[in-house]
Amino acid sequence: MRIISISAVKGGVGKTTITFNYGEWLSSQGYNVLLIDTDHQCSLSQTYNLFTNEETIYNAFVNKDVNIHQIHQNLSIIPASPMLDELEVELSKKHNKDLLLMMWLEDNVDRIKDFDFILIDCHPDFQTVTRNAIAVSHYIISPIEPSQYGYMSKSLLLERLENFRDEVIDARTRETYISALPYFIGNRIRHNTKSSREFSDKISQDKGTIAMIPEKELFNRSTLDGIPLVQMEKDKDVAKTNKAFFEKLNSAFEQITEKVSE
Repeated sequence: MRIISISAVKGGVGKTTITFNYGEWLSSQGYNVLLIDTDHQCSLSQTYNLFTNEETIYNAFVNKDVNIHQIHQNLSIIPASPMLDELEVELSKKHNKDLLLMMWLEDNVDRIKDFDFILIDCHPDFQTVTRNAIAVSHYIISPIEPSQYGYMSKSLLLERLENFRDEVIDARTRETYISALPYFIGNRIRHNTKSSREFSDKISQDKGTIAMIPEKELFNRSTLDGIPLVQMEKDKDVAKTNKAFFEKLNSAFEQITEKVSE
C-alpha cells in the first residue's frame, strides 16, 4: 500500500483535479484505490455527488464511525465534512493531535488493507488536518504552476515539512514519525508562453519534479462535470482530437506511479 497526500500551501493549483483523475486512472489500471477528502470545501466529495455530514473523515478525528463509500470497482472514497475546519480549535489542546489519523488507520487496518493506493486530497494549508494527512503518508505530491508564487509555495511547503519532521518525534528515540517524501508536479503548463517555457525548464532540472501536466480545458472541466479523463478518452472523437494531451497526461501518471512504487 502507498499513501499519498496531494497537498499545496496555495489554493487553486489543481489538487482536487489531479486527485480525482489520478485516482480514476490508477483504478483503470487495475489498482484498488481509496480516496480520502480532508478539505472542508468538500470539492472531491461533491465531484462524486456526496453531500453528507454523516460518518465522514471528520469522525476519524473524534473517535466515531467512518463510512467508506464504494464508487465503482477498484475505487472508494471517504468523504469530507464542512465541519473539518472546526477541528483546529477542537483539537488544539490534544497532545497527539497530529497523529489522530494515523491512529484511526491503525485501528481500521482490516478495512483498508486491500487498497493498493490511498490518495488524500488536502486543504491548501499546513494546519492540523493537513498535518495528519502528511503524517500517515509515504509521499506528498504537490502541484505547482508557472508563476513566481509557484516557486515560493514549493519552498514554503518544504520548509514547513522540515519543521514538522522536527516537531513530531518519539521522545525516547528522538526519531521523527514523519517519513513522507515530497515530490512536485508542474501543472497547467502552456508551451506557447515564455513564462511557462521558463518555468518548465527550471523545474524540470529539479530532482523533486517527477511529472508535467499540460494546460487543457478538458482537464479543468473533468471535476466540474464529474467525468474522469479515463472515461472521456473512451470516446473515439475526444481521444482523437486530444491525442497529444492524453499521451502527455498518461505519461505523467505513469511517471508518478513509477516513482511512488520504488
